[in-house]
Amino acid sequence: MKKSIKNIMALGLSTLIFAGLFAGCQNSDTKKTTDAEKSNVVLRIGAQPYPLYSSIYVAKKLGYLDEELKKVGATYEWTDFKSGPLVNEAVAAGSEDIGFMADMPAILAKSSGQDIEIIGNVAYGEKALAVLVGADSNITNPSQLRGKKVAYVKGSYAQHLLALVLKNAGLTFDDIESVNLAAGDMPAALEGKQIDAAVLWEQFVSKLTTEGRAKVIVDGTGIKKGNMVTYSTKEFAEKNPQVIEAYIKAGQRASEYIKTNPKEAAEAIAGDFGVTPELMVKIFNNLTFTQALTKDDIQEIKTVEKYILDQKIISNEVNVDEFINTKFLEEASITK
Repeated sequence: MKKSIKNIMALGLSTLIFAGLFAGCQNSDTKKTTDAEKSNVVLRIGAQPYPLYSSIYVAKKLGYLDEELKKVGATYEWTDFKSGPLVNEAVAAGSEDIGFMADMPAILAKSSGQDIEIIGNVAYGEKALAVLVGADSNITNPSQLRGKKVAYVKGSYAQHLLALVLKNAGLTFDDIESVNLAAGDMPAALEGKQIDAAVLWEQFVSKLTTEGRAKVIVDGTGIKKGNMVTYSTKEFAEKNPQVIEAYIKAGQRASEYIKTNPKEAAEAIAGDFGVTPELMVKIFNNLTFTQALTKDDIQEIKTVEKYILDQKIISNEVNVDEFINTKFLEEASITK
């Protein structure tokens, strides 16, 4: 009888141990499932309606954002802003979780104390940023900008291109009359001869040149790569890494779609930017869409940071290696 009791106790103990192990496995599996299927997570996206960010608009229009976020139990809210600074303000105020902007504004935002990090690229394009003059202008090269009124958005990546262009021509900002003007106001100012040149990005470059309203005297070719980046608040990214990865995957799917189906992609989003699908395809030709951040991209952003610091535009140095977080790209298997 004692032997039977011992056997029963041993069997009971074994059962408890097995049950404990099984429960542990279940808890582990449940945790993974919970992480992968979080509910009530809403990714708030602050957008700018410029073709530079076409891949994100394609991801929205074709349902890639919905599909990828659904896999991790998340949804999104989308808000269009008229300019990058307004997106910055919204992110800084805690109203948005993700935004996208050019390299120089990103550095400025970080230097101002915003707790953000770059989580991926959106696009780059040397020809997507250029110095334009009027269609009937006698100015044919940057050296002729001496003493001229040159418009650009202060703090934008256009300012950095202009600095590089002037340097290559043996000039500085002291040699020109700088005009800080909103991008949307530059075409009329150029045609009205209120300014002599304008530093603009897409869609303005392709639209003005295609319509014969302006001509390019120099673009970023061999001068500036022109990275557009996605950034997130560190708090949101740390709490919701799988949501960030899902967002990146959606963006990369859209990037690939633009490459293989430019006409269809153009038709899907041209209306968002107020251009024709035909012009949209031309704009695509000036841009490379990808979420990946290469070593060259990171070095380019470091160069921008150095320029801003050297020019005393910022007083606080930005550690670019810490500012850029590539772990989400790596987890999403997007490395090039």
